[in-house]
Amino acid sequence: MEELVNIFVRSVFIDNMVFAYFLGMCSYLAVSKTVTTANGLGIAVIFVLGITVPINYLIENYFLMAGALSWLGPRFAELDLSFLSFIMFIAVIASMVQLVEMVVEKFVPALYSSLGIFLPLIAVNCAILGGSLFMQEREYSTIAEATSFGLGSGVGFYLAIVGLAAIREKIKYSNVPPPLRGLGITFIITGLMGIAFMSFLGINL
Repeated sequence: MEELVNIFVRSVFIDNMVFAYFLGMCSYLAVSKTVTTANGLGIAVIFVLGITVPINYLIENYFLMAGALSWLGPRFAELDLSFLSFIMFIAVIASMVQLVEMVVEKFVPALYSSLGIFLPLIAVNCAILGGSLFMQEREYSTIAEATSFGLGSGVGFYLAIVGLAAIREKIKYSNVPPPLRGLGITFIITGLMGIAFMSFLGINL
């Protein structure tokens, strides 16, 4: 249990997708204009990462890795389908994003309209694919660890985008120099938030 908490906390604060690896920056910058839209996208990202990372973990370990198909019989023991990992990961991600899009359109049409093209673009969000690829690289030993990492990565993205959106709403009333208005001041704020998150590097559970 302690290891799961450690993985979760590290993925939220230390290995944050936005501030540590700069993944998902396109939607992070574009959808963070208001807290409402940022909140909706952040929850969608948590759901997609929390579902796709463990599913891709199972696919990786029981179908794609060298020897993963040994449960089908001895003649499949040497089969290595790892070259299909990118395609399979993206297929799972696209399916989950389509499910999220249908649910949001059905139950929260206002949010669906606010998010616009950025909701279906979660399917090609590098933070989502990065979650599955990091899971593959780090070779988590159980599905619980993979799920903890996926949820933690989603929560980290959520905190980043909602935090930036809250700050951007406040600075609308600030006297920002004209050359820095818009993306200029947003990049500066993102850099400062990244520096702030570096203070969590000392966390050691």
